[in-house]
Amino acid sequence: MSFSTVTDFETALAEDIGPDEGAIAQARDRQAKLTKPAGSLGRLEDIAIFFAGWQARPIPRVEHGRAVIFAGNHGVTGRGVSAFPADVTAQMVGNFKAGGAAINALAGAAGLELKIVALDLDRPTADFTGAPAMSESECLTALSAGAASVDADLDMLVVGEMGIGNSTAAAALCARSLGGDGASWVGPGTGVDDAGIRRKIDVVDAALAFHGTAPLTPFETLRRVGGREIAAIAGAVLRARQLHVPVLLDGFISCAALAPLAPIAPRVIVHCLAGHCSAEPGHARLLDALGLVPLLHLDMRLGEGSGAAVAANLVRSALAAHAQMATFAQAAVSAG
Repeated sequence: MSFSTVTDFETALAEDIGPDEGAIAQARDRQAKLTKPAGSLGRLEDIAIFFAGWQARPIPRVEHGRAVIFAGNHGVTGRGVSAFPADVTAQMVGNFKAGGAAINALAGAAGLELKIVALDLDRPTADFTGAPAMSESECLTALSAGAASVDADLDMLVVGEMGIGNSTAAAALCARSLGGDGASWVGPGTGVDDAGIRRKIDVVDAALAFHGTAPLTPFETLRRVGGREIAAIAGAVLRARQLHVPVLLDGFISCAALAPLAPIAPRVIVHCLAGHCSAEPGHARLLDALGLVPLLHLDMRLGEGSGAAVAANLVRSALAAHAQMATFAQAAVSAG
């Protein structure tokens, strides 16, 4: 599946796709019969029911889980918005492929296949303070790369990113889509100092002003102030919904990929769970705007899909309890 035209993207965005209500009802019925007080496993029960609905089976499983990390470079890094040079994006992609990054360890611990998708790292996006970050065709190519990373046989998808400067793009996406200015959404990202934060705020405000008269459509916002890896996440999430693959979102940048989409098409995230709430200040506000309650709060802010990969272990625990616990009848325990 690819997005050949903007219309293809808008059509996918408008599709009304939901979970299997019959599987949800059967999963709830099973939960009511398991040897525990009703509701005593809290959100673990909700996770199992959520996965049942999207996998269309009352006892869901994760036999094939995949973490996909998209990487892209940003022209706006030339404005001093990151504590690291743009070369680090490609260097970290090399580290991913060599197996030496946090996501390698965490994906392995969660039993996830790891896929790295590097998007034209030798060709950064344009500096979006004076031009759209991407042309229409570049944005469509990135969306299509995201869609191509999702297979119908997946039981769960974790999405993550790598891209020096992309927390600035994420802040711009949120401000343009959800309101506010640079100061409302900018945080330290890779660890910039106060002067660096000020530069980031100024860059976001400049971008908002430059693109102020442009259409406020999801596609135009993505291509104007986003990045290739961010657009790819949006494409992957859209394709996952079409294939009924539940998604675990990672941090601020991954969630920001959906900021331009959700206000126009709120059901675009109905198959998504927020893996965690990162320490990046804008993430909690963004999750609230998206109506997502994170599974974990661990003060993480690495990106790379790392927080969502950790949350995948929680999903596995929820599904194990749902599948393996005995019912009251099987255990000959009184239901009260």
